[in-house]
Amino acid sequence: MNGNLYNDERDRIVDLVLEAQNGDRDAFGQLVEIFQPVVFAIALKRLRHYWEAQELAQDVFIQAMQKLDQLREPAAFPGWLRSIAARMAINRAVRRPHDFATEPEALASVCVENETPLHAILEVERRDNLAVGISRLGAMDRDTLQAFYVEGQSLREMSDEFEAPIGTIKRRLHVARKRLAKEMEELEAVAV
Repeated sequence: MNGNLYNDERDRIVDLVLEAQNGDRDAFGQLVEIFQPVVFAIALKRLRHYWEAQELAQDVFIQAMQKLDQLREPAAFPGWLRSIAARMAINRAVRRPHDFATEPEALASVCVENETPLHAILEVERRDNLAVGISRLGAMDRDTLQAFYVEGQSLREMSDEFEAPIGTIKRRLHVARKRLAKEMEELEAVAV
């Protein structure tokens, strides 16, 4: 059954490509709808800027529409479109202006502090809840979180200190974080 779905979809795409090559704009519009998420994902992965990736995705489809008559094998459309998207994303990433560093003194002169008394109160409350949440954890969870987040130990250092394999340390960190998150949820639910 899955093979039939795949073949049906591939046949539909081939038909749409052939229709679009014959000038059917609606067929090309359907191809855009089908492949827009893929093209956008390629652009976003390369550019890492949402709006720039959206703009590039539009440019890719314009390019594809202009060059569609050059595509000899309609079944190759998905790969052909992905290669256009990847190439255009790389070109844009290479050609865009680079970010530049600014002296901290210059930034300090234009930065505005947005912290209000409410922000300060909420931050104290969050810290207090975090301390209570940590105190509710078992000793192993507390020690694991303390070593990693407070003392800044690497996984290897923790492995040596706790005399456990690195995989075990990773699992302990994961479990401890989940337990702490659960404690924090319970504390926040009580506060509301």
